[in-house]
Formats: sequence, structure tokens, C-alpha cells
Amino acid sequence: MKKNIAIIMGGYSSEVEISLQSGNVVYDNLNKEKYNLFKVLILKDKWVYVDENNTEYPINIQDFTTTKNGSNIKFDCIFNAIHGHPGEDGTILAYFELLGLKHTSAPFYQMAVTFNKRDTLSFVKPYGIKVAQSYYINKGDDYDVEKILSKVGLPCFVKPNHGGSSFGISKVHSQDELIPAIEKAFEEDNEILIEEFLNGIEVSVGIIQYQGKIKVLPTTEIVSENEFFDFEAKYLGKSQEITPARITSIQQENIKSTAEKIYRSLNLSGLSRADFIIVGEIPYFIEMNMVPGITTESILPKQAHAAGISLKELFGNTVEMVLDN
Repeated sequence: MKKNIAIIMGGYSSEVEISLQSGNVVYDNLNKEKYNLFKVLILKDKWVYVDENNTEYPINIQDFTTTKNGSNIKFDCIFNAIHGHPGEDGTILAYFELLGLKHTSAPFYQMAVTFNKRDTLSFVKPYGIKVAQSYYINKGDDYDVEKILSKVGLPCFVKPNHGGSSFGISKVHSQDELIPAIEKAFEEDNEILIEEFLNGIEVSVGIIQYQGKIKVLPTTEIVSENEFFDFEAKYLGKSQEITPARITSIQQENIKSTAEKIYRSLNLSGLSRADFIIVGEIPYFIEMNMVPGITTESILPKQAHAAGISLKELFGNTVEMVLDN
């Protein structure tokens, strides 16, 4: 009998449109001969299953089921394609785990930790992972611009502590630019992270569970036409994403071992993508993305293709590992 797979997409954050694109890519590539697929929109004003005719059927939040033509539909697995809150931060996953529903992401605690950039960096440091110098501010805190810059220097990056797709991030070149950048980041989050600029090679690498083992995908080198890998660079073609990256064998081995070490030390599962800056031969860890973009412009699908893994295989493997667990 075919398993019912709900692909959840949307969310409550600035990344809702990107999530809808990712969810539709999953829907288009999962094997419809093997699974019954259901697009489920998780939005602030509604939770609904949307069928092939764009007819909406409400989701019963008591048990995450829906009803169509008098028949109750239960889901065997939830494919999480929500970037940001409440999918990537673990909120909705805690709800699924309370209901006993299987899902394709890591457990909710790991998702919550990795969604918090500050906590992730603090967690991996004891494992010998190199990270940039950083400074944290909570909304309402008093802060001293000169004290911040004495620690992180110029240029530096100001970013929301939670979130993705580069919303709210600024590269700061002068002291006068710091306060406007802080205010911009606070529009996205109540906690912000200020990091030193690392002058090196920007790379990103997918780490997944594939056929029962942790697999590090080919590394992608990112060359942005803009100041940094911002929204335009990520989604509007304003960057070169070169896979495999043009790095030395030593750099590649260091990236691979560091990425796998982070994945294991955080006790992760499912699809992920880690971002690094390589300075010399040393990779400096920037952040972990636990619901990485899987749009046609996203990095992870390109890395999977370079590894000889089609999207059908990638998504099917992700679902099967959950169902077999």
C-alpha cells in the first residue's frame, strides 16, 4: 500500500516564498507511483492541504489529519520543507513528535539549537571547530560600538541570530554603518550576531544521511557578484556556485572531516548544509542549515547531482530512512 507523505511548506517567516518553491520541488520529484503526495501549507492564517485542483482542505490540528470527500487522511511521514519558523527551528517538529508522527528533519531539540547561530557556534567550539570572533546583542541591550569593533574589527557582518536566506544581514565597512546595520537585523530578530570578516574562500557543503550512512556531498565554492552571498546572490543569479569547489585536496579533506564532525557532534539527521570560510587550509564554520534550500537555484540539489544522486533518489532516500526507522 502506498504511504501518505505530507510535504509541509510556507511557514511564518520572511522565507515563506522560498519554502513554497522548495516544497513544490519536493512534490515534483518524489515518486508518485510509490507515495501518495499531499501539499500542506502551514501559514499564519491557515493550515490546509491543497489538492491538484488548488482546492483547500483544513488540517485538523488535534491530530494533523485532513478530510476529503468524506474520507479521513492520515500521514505516514512529514517531509519538512519549511525554512525558518516554525519548521527549521523545531517548533512544529516538537508537535509532530508529541503526536507520534515521523518527519524528515532532525529531532526538534537539534533543530532548535542549529537554528540559533549563537548556540550552534558555542556548541561546536569545544570540539575544536574553528569559528569567527563574534559579539552578541539582545534587543533592548545597551551596547558600545567601540567595544564591539574592538573585538570583531572592520569590516564585519551583522546578522539576525535566527533566520536564513540572508534576510537582515549587512556587511559593515565603517563605524558609522554599524548602528543602521544593527537596527536592520533587529527588524528580523530580537537577537543578533556580529562577526568578524574572514578573508578567504566561501564554500558550502551538504551533509546528508544516504543509504544508512552519513554522506558529505561535493563542496560548492561561492563567488558572489555582490558584497556577500545575499538574497540576490542566492536566488536571483548574482553569484557563481562552482561544484566541485576550486580548492586543494588538503582543503577539501579538511572541509569534509570538519563538516562530518559537526554533523556527528550535534547528533543531526536528515538533510543539512554547512557554510564555511576557508582561510589558508583551515575551514572556519559559519552556520548550519537544517532545512537547506532545494529550489532549482539551490546549492544542495546541485551537489547531489555532482555526487550522482538525482532529486528523485535524494528525496526518496530521505523519506525511506524515516519510514524504516
